[in-house]
This record gives sequence, C-alpha cells and structure tokens, in this order.
Amino acid sequence: MGEPVVGLAGIFAFLVLLFFNVPIAYAMAIVGLAGFSFLVSPSAAFSMLATEMYSSFTSYSLSVIPMFVWMGFLAYYSGIGARLYRTAYCFVGHRTGGLAMATEAACAIFGAICGSNTATTATMGAIALPEMRKYKYDDSLSTASVAAGGALGILIPPSVILLVYGVSTQQSVGKLFIAGIIPGILLMLFYMLAIWIVVSKNPDLAPAGERSTLAEKLNSLRNGVWEILVVFSISLGGLFAGWFTPTEAGAVGCAGILLISAAKRQLNWNGFIKSLRDTTKTTAMIMFMVASAMIFGRFIAISRLPFQLANWVSALDLPAFLVMVFITIVYLVLGCFIDALALILLTTPIFYPVVKVLGYDPVWFGVIVAIVVAMGVITPPVGMNVFVVKGIAKDVPLETIFKGIWPFLLAAIVCVLLLIAFPQIVTFLPKLLS
Repeated sequence: MGEPVVGLAGIFAFLVLLFFNVPIAYAMAIVGLAGFSFLVSPSAAFSMLATEMYSSFTSYSLSVIPMFVWMGFLAYYSGIGARLYRTAYCFVGHRTGGLAMATEAACAIFGAICGSNTATTATMGAIALPEMRKYKYDDSLSTASVAAGGALGILIPPSVILLVYGVSTQQSVGKLFIAGIIPGILLMLFYMLAIWIVVSKNPDLAPAGERSTLAEKLNSLRNGVWEILVVFSISLGGLFAGWFTPTEAGAVGCAGILLISAAKRQLNWNGFIKSLRDTTKTTAMIMFMVASAMIFGRFIAISRLPFQLANWVSALDLPAFLVMVFITIVYLVLGCFIDALALILLTTPIFYPVVKVLGYDPVWFGVIVAIVVAMGVITPPVGMNVFVVKGIAKDVPLETIFKGIWPFLLAAIVCVLLLIAFPQIVTFLPKLLS
C-alpha cells in the first residue's frame, strides 16, 4: 500500500470516527498515532505523540490564545455587548429591518474585541432577540440574523481562527488580523444588504422601531463605543505597528477592558471569576485540539498526500481560479459537518501546499478559509451558531432558524467569489506592513 493511499485511508477513518460521535480531538489523535505507527513504527509514533503534546502546551506562540479568549469573555461579562447594540439601534433601528441590521453592526464591533463566534452569538442573541420580538420581528429573520452576525467574529480581528491558522502555517498573525478587517466589514455590509432585500419584499417581517434623537445617538456613542475604540486602537493598533507581539497585544487588550470595567464598575467579582473559568475551559479545549491536529498533521505529512495532491493539481493545468473554487466548495461541504476550529486544523496540512503551488498569497488564503468556515457555522446540520441561538430562543424550532439562514449564506458566497476575483481587497492592508 502506497504512502498517499495510507493518508487517504486515515482521512476516511477519521470521518468514520466522527460518524460514531468520537470527539474531534480524540479522532485526530487516534488516527494520527495509528497512521504514524503504520508508516514508521509504534515506538516512533508514541515518541512523536509525547513531543507534540508537550511542544503544543508549552509553545509561546500559542500563549496568545488565552489572552484574546479572556479579552472576549471580559467583554461579555462586563456588558459591553449591550451598549454596542444600543448604539447600533440608535442609528438604524428606526428603519424597516433596522434592528436586524443593528445586530450585524453590533456583532461586527463586538467581534473586534472578542474573536469567538459562539461568544458573539450568545452575547448578541441574549440582547437582540428580546428587542426584535418586542417589535414583532419574524422569528426566522431575527434568529438567523443573530447566528449569521455571530460568525463575523471568525473573520474580524482578533479572530481565534485566523490566529490558529497563522500558528499552523507560520504566517504573521499581525498580517492575518489586518487582512481580515476589510473583508469583515464587507461581509457585514453584504449581510445588511441581504436583510434589506428580504424585508423590501415583505416589510411585515421586520417592522421599523422607534427613531432616536440626535442627543440619544451622541450619548450612545459616548457611553457605548469609545471604550471599544480605545481597546482596539491600543491592542491591535500596537500589534499592527510592531509595538507588541500578538501575546502582548492580547494582554494589553485584557488590561484595557479590566481597567475600563473597573473604572465604570461594570464587572463584578462573580463575572470576573466566570470569565477566568470560561477562558480556562475554552483554552484547554483549543490547545488540546491543536496538539491533536499536530499529531494528525505529522501523519498526513509523512504520508506525502499533500505533496502528491499539489503535484497532481499542478499537472492538471487548470486555471488557478477553478482550483480555488473547488477548494472553497470542499471547505463549505466539510463545514456542514465539522467544527470551525477542527476544520482549519484538519485541512490546512492538506490544502496549504496546494495553495502555495498555485502561487496564491497564504495570508489571502487564510482570510478566504475564515469566511468559508464562517459559512459552516450557520449551515445545517452542525451549524454551531444556530444551536447557540436555539439555546437562547428555546421556543423557536431549528428548522425555522435554518430557513432564515439562506439569504446570509448567499451573501457570504458572493463575498467569497468577490475576494477570489479581486484578492487585492485582502492583501492591500497587509502589504502596507511589509
């Protein structure tokens, strides 16, 4: 049996384990260990297991993960999300579909300090859904707008997905973060456009809210946005300018939110403890998944499957555009069944060499993957954001939420095609850092 065939068999075995509900991290570790044992030796495989586990949990480059995760949970428990939503509502809530558009804007801004799609979805869902029900919004539109908006946290920096991609591919986290800004804003605008098109056809789905006065708009800006701008400017601005490493930028962001929350008395002791607990649990999950993916990646690399795939693709002499469309479709299909973080860790060792052979910018590819993964968290049957929204709106059937997802999914597909056709949209800002 050839080495690439063993690699393909390993991927099939991984999917079989997922079918039997084996946790993704365990499935990657089991298949990686077994495949490495088959291709090399059991003793080498167990030595590799110990080395990868130790190096992953002691890696300085991965220490950035708990910092940005904690920053998101601090923002969640200090009530920043509620103030952001109030600001967005003041500016667009009086329009038909305005509350849903306000949700997208608030999710985008909250994503700029959170980086977690589930945390963004949970925060905005708890705040926005009661308001939209108050104004008799259609359940399908309101719940779907929250689920789709939460996915913006995958793309807008500081994104945990982009961070893990950067660590996995040895790309600059700072460049990946700045590359996600314009596409993130663009995706938010496409989501708003999708809402406008839907409500234009049927205004009863999203009645207009109350109009805010100029004084209320200015007051909401003063009380709801300035601290986010300060934290974002100091933390990520310092990272982009080269003043901080990614880990230091995350620590500065955490310190900024702590100081602002303490000064305004918005974070109590119980919320502080909960933020630490949730950060510990989330970080442990991510780190273990990264370590398992490294084991799986070592097996895939030694099977030479990625290199054979890259050579095969280059020999086909197909336009690079068509190959990228195919890779995007594969990500979209797999995203319907596999968690976003696991999908990044699983597929990067396979497709990254192909992308390099095609001559595409690795930073651009990371942003494209982040958008497609963001589509995966709202598509059936494993759309994580949809299940988070379901946990908040318990009386709304899953079918109702998924029914409202399709306009947002189409908007995301258009966004991806635009970025594939015009990669300069992604690469413009990172080139300024070079």
